[in-house]
Amino acid sequence: MRRPGPTSTTIRTPTSPIIGEALGSGSSAALTWRPIRSAVGAVSKPSLLAVAGLFLAAPARGQEPAQGLGFDVERYEVALAPDVAAGSVAGTEEIAFRSTVAALSSLTFSANGLAVDEASVGGRPARVASTPRGLRFELPVPLAKGARAVLRLRYRGVPRRGVTAAGDLLYTSYFACDWMVCLQDSPGDKAMFGLEIGVPPGLSSLSAGRMKRGAGLRRDPSVQRWETARPYSPYLFGFAIGKFTQASARAGSTQLLYLAPGLSEAELRRLFAETPAIVRFMAGKAGVPLPGGRYTQLLVPGSEAQEAATFSLIGRPELERDSADPQGGWVVAHELAHQWWGNLVTASTWRDFWLNEGIATFMTAAWKENRHGRAAYQAELDVARRRLARARDAGWDRPLAFAGSYPSLPIRRAIQYSKGALFMDHLRTLLGDDSFWRGLRRFTRRNAGAAVTSADFQRAMEQASRRDLSVEFREWVFGPPPPAPPGAEIR
Repeated sequence: MRRPGPTSTTIRTPTSPIIGEALGSGSSAALTWRPIRSAVGAVSKPSLLAVAGLFLAAPARGQEPAQGLGFDVERYEVALAPDVAAGSVAGTEEIAFRSTVAALSSLTFSANGLAVDEASVGGRPARVASTPRGLRFELPVPLAKGARAVLRLRYRGVPRRGVTAAGDLLYTSYFACDWMVCLQDSPGDKAMFGLEIGVPPGLSSLSAGRMKRGAGLRRDPSVQRWETARPYSPYLFGFAIGKFTQASARAGSTQLLYLAPGLSEAELRRLFAETPAIVRFMAGKAGVPLPGGRYTQLLVPGSEAQEAATFSLIGRPELERDSADPQGGWVVAHELAHQWWGNLVTASTWRDFWLNEGIATFMTAAWKENRHGRAAYQAELDVARRRLARARDAGWDRPLAFAGSYPSLPIRRAIQYSKGALFMDHLRTLLGDDSFWRGLRRFTRRNAGAAVTSADFQRAMEQASRRDLSVEFREWVFGPPPPAPPGAEIR
């Protein structure tokens, strides 16, 4: 994943009235909500919303809870309408959650530039406040620990980041919580995701999971519905709308789809010719098949290299650069690796983000070794060594599980991507191929669908190799223990 910086948003798709006339105008007209399904059964049918006006100016009082504190999101349901003329989005959303504390009184989500027109829980208004810590919803009644509820809201606005348009093509990348309400920086809080999106005539859509035919909101044929079959981190939610050429292939039982505007099927197959072999290689090393049995690669203008749930965004310049190199293939292999390490097995917090990016970077080198030989593997690791050396020359070298702030994105990548890959290579050399790959398979299989920490990875590698790796993990991952406080007894 190449994490993008802030971008301007331009939405250039024909206006499609999807969710009701009130959305585009910001009207306070009531909207009938459909119940959503959760892992614990059907949610009771809610009352009509009739809470008018913007709540973003409401003052925050008392101690502000951190984002995601005190609750666990189980499902996000979004119905979205892009508006071309206004350069904005309008949507409704249902967030099914469970309280993890006694007397939960509020929910805090990631801050964004959206205006929330209406919000309710159990048919009663939920006050909304924009606070320094994020977007906070005050519950009308505190919830007991373990209790479940659904936050329902209506919003509109111009996303600050993560939405890109080029002609008839509109796609999102990474910053899902700028076009919906969610938890951007809580990768371990995985949730189910459903999206109903308006698609103008002649265009099609792509999103997380699979399209559900005939399941559009209000049975509107211009609405397409997508659903995930497993929970994912919110930063992996996304969508695209465009006039796509589609080509398909198979890797065993896995269906592969290649999409792009303005290309022929033959050209798509040529550009993604290596994908089936990479899928087979990654699945073999992971010990589990490609999650979901289906994977889409969307080719877009620009320098995108971004994984998402069940699909990836691939920038055409990146792919063409790889195609021109006889030993290329970085962008396809790296983003594919994330379907296992990052999406299926996910770092619980950004502190352990190297488990996503370091493993994916290493697996790219391993694929190149499989495809082109040992020299290609070493060449890829040499790139990682040079990037880490530049960070060290700048006075920056940190343990892989460093929890502090980085001075720049390149230095963060030098640690989490490059040093992470080099640590994987170090373990491979230390343990030998049999124990190393057995450990990676154990880690992946045992944690499929879960959020993990560096300790989980250490445990899997130690069990597979039957070796104590505390010295290696202390040196590379955790760093030395903090010094004892003054006056503390040393034993």
